[in-house]
Amino acid sequence: MSNAPYLHGHFVDGRSVEGTSGRLHDIYNPTTGAVQGQVALAAKTEVERAITSAQKAFPAWSRVNPQRRARVMFKFKELVEKDMDNLAKMLSAEHGKILPDARGDVQRGLEVVEFACGIPHLQKGEYTEAAGPGIDVYSMRQPLGVVAGITPFNFPAMIPMWMFGVAIACGNTFINKPSEKDPSVPMRLAELMMEAGAPEGVLNVVNGDKEAVDTLIEDPRVKALSFVGSSDIANYIYANGAAHGKRVQAFGGAKNHMVILPDADMDNVVNQLVGSAYGSAGERCMATPVAVPVGDDTAERLIEMMRPRVESLSIGPSMSEESDLGPLVSGPHRDRVADYIQMAVDEGQELIVDGRDFKMQGYENGFFMGGTLLDKAKPGHKSYDEEIFGPVLQIVRAANFDEAVALPSDHQYGNGVAIFTRNGSAAREFAQRVNVGMVGVNVPIPVPVAYHTFGGWKRSGFGDTNQHGPEGVKFWTKVKTITQKWPEDVQGSEFVIPTMD
Repeated sequence: MSNAPYLHGHFVDGRSVEGTSGRLHDIYNPTTGAVQGQVALAAKTEVERAITSAQKAFPAWSRVNPQRRARVMFKFKELVEKDMDNLAKMLSAEHGKILPDARGDVQRGLEVVEFACGIPHLQKGEYTEAAGPGIDVYSMRQPLGVVAGITPFNFPAMIPMWMFGVAIACGNTFINKPSEKDPSVPMRLAELMMEAGAPEGVLNVVNGDKEAVDTLIEDPRVKALSFVGSSDIANYIYANGAAHGKRVQAFGGAKNHMVILPDADMDNVVNQLVGSAYGSAGERCMATPVAVPVGDDTAERLIEMMRPRVESLSIGPSMSEESDLGPLVSGPHRDRVADYIQMAVDEGQELIVDGRDFKMQGYENGFFMGGTLLDKAKPGHKSYDEEIFGPVLQIVRAANFDEAVALPSDHQYGNGVAIFTRNGSAAREFAQRVNVGMVGVNVPIPVPVAYHTFGGWKRSGFGDTNQHGPEGVKFWTKVKTITQKWPEDVQGSEFVIPTMD
């Protein structure tokens, strides 16, 4: 990639356009700490232009038969695969995650695109012949119209494709408002969608901040909103979007727990926990920032084995192929994580490994932080109750199985949880009882495959419908039900409600 500064505008009407608001946001290189580009922040009129483009494209795109829409998605998948290395480098340069992780970001998004390629089957309705005398009843799933996604910095490839892959395949036209921290990949994905054969206006990208978000919320032409980010903003978008008559799914923060029973294979536990807690510098909504060993013996064994692994984490530049993790996304975010670590110490937690003083040789101005390990966190500690979103693992000791179930169940977030054990009965009971939306059994990051569905509970998810899978098709479509009768002769008037007798 070139080291020359670059400026992103927006992607509207099938092409890149310059921003006109005069407001710009710096794009940093997390490895060096230097500004590497800027992105224009859209004014209301610019967002409205994108909505108009999507509205103009919708009638024709919604009438394209599902098989032809699927062909566009197949071609898009092929183009993204060919561009994988370029997309991964763009992503790593702006986000900070290492290259193998960046490729995984793209690949997990592509898996939903693969699912969306089956839209001719997925969008089929239902049919009942002879529901009554000479009466047939059938339903069809139709697209909503202009829809939008507001996507986060931590998965700039995966989550946009989770959203627009299904939405566009269903016949909607889409506006993506990505994070201003790393907008290059969403812009490139829009280019590839046009190259795949999608008409102008089917996929637009508007870069911006709250002004852009509020415009999408308030404009009546936008029929649905999908959001991933912090819980406070998720709640804001859900409440205000619903108040403006929109269909909304809004996914917020997380504090995922890994429960470790005494019979668990501790070597496997440590291997899985290190990766899920510290991979991508902990900047994943499905990371594992909390370990729950059951019993003090389990806790002591866990700490003894985890300490050297955390101390020896390989931290390197975002373009690294070999490191375990790279820098955090920004300086302010790194400082926020450091503040939470100090908060935990002040709350009485034991600091086993402190990653705050880590400096990357040759990249001293980068947004790096080492891994941190804390013991004896408790409910009521603010650092435990809130999401840290960094390379920090807190240990919360549980005295028994019931207490281990209660910890994630009672937490304000309910995104994901995992249990590690050899006991099938205990695992089954845990999965049934725990008050969390996604559960892993000996799986540390239980993100479902694309043909199932993703979504958390409590303050991790607002709205009734999850992302991708059959739930995604349900969210991006509306059902129309037809009751038909072809009488052979003229019928008389009836003044009572019809029945099927």
